Amino acid sequence: MMQPGGGYGSGFVVALVGASADGEEAIALAGGRIGERIGWDGVPGEAATVLVVEAEGVADAVLADALPGLAAIADARGRAVVATIAVDQIDLVAAELLGARVILLCAPTLAERVAAVAVAAGIGDTPGFVREDERERLRRMNEEVARIAGLLARLVEAPDAGDGAVEDRRLGYSVAAAQAQAPVAAADVRRTIRARRMRAQYFDARLVEDPGWDMLLDLFASELERGQVSVSSLCIAAAVAPTTALRWISRMVAAGLFARMPDAGDKRRAFLVLTPAASAAMHGYADAVRRGGLPIV
Repeated sequence: MMQPGGGYGSGFVVALVGASADGEEAIALAGGRIGERIGWDGVPGEAATVLVVEAEGVADAVLADALPGLAAIADARGRAVVATIAVDQIDLVAAELLGARVILLCAPTLAERVAAVAVAAGIGDTPGFVREDERERLRRMNEEVARIAGLLARLVEAPDAGDGAVEDRRLGYSVAAAQAQAPVAAADVRRTIRARRMRAQYFDARLVEDPGWDMLLDLFASELERGQVSVSSLCIAAAVAPTTALRWISRMVAAGLFARMPDAGDKRRAFLVLTPAASAAMHGYADAVRRGGLPIV
């Protein structure tokens, strides 16, 4: 229930890094209170459950100096982080802040801010106040991540007595495993990506969004080409709003499908790659559908 002050109660403490009127309002509406306001050269205290980082408009040099320390503190204490960033800050911020306890918002609405702070309050190791429907939402989100990871993992299981076959039992589709997989061509994967993009010419793009799979395809094609994909490039490949793409990237990292690889030539940037398990699953899927005479979709 809404309290007189405008929020849902006061149950978790926030350390606010940087300044933003919208950020402060979102914290209050989510039911939290600002325990401390920190400058970019400050260090958060231990009382905060959530670190809210207002990076939009902050100079790159300042972020480059401050983010490693903030990330280390959040990781060591098991604190959740909500960071608001601009599009051109994606690579810089994601190089340090990316993971299961991090929510990155790119030019968010107030509603997106409130939801992010409320969900973050239930992610950290320190118990925080979250309304029951937000706890349920977080539980469903975690279950969905686990479901996706499970589906991909089953694609590479050996078909022992029909148990691990790549199939949809409701429709009766199955493909027998080959002794050796034929090489997958990056050009085939790229054609699939182009074909998926063409759907937007005939349907409202919001009705055919599938960012997680699009990003898996993009990283798979780049792996085959021995290329490198920055976080911002992968957001573009997802063809959805940056905040949505970043949310999916965080889910895929948490699910063990994507891994972050530092850029040896620029410490302010990181690349994303498929984990060995995700790579094996994509190879298994591509080989299975081709042997079944089906397209990669």
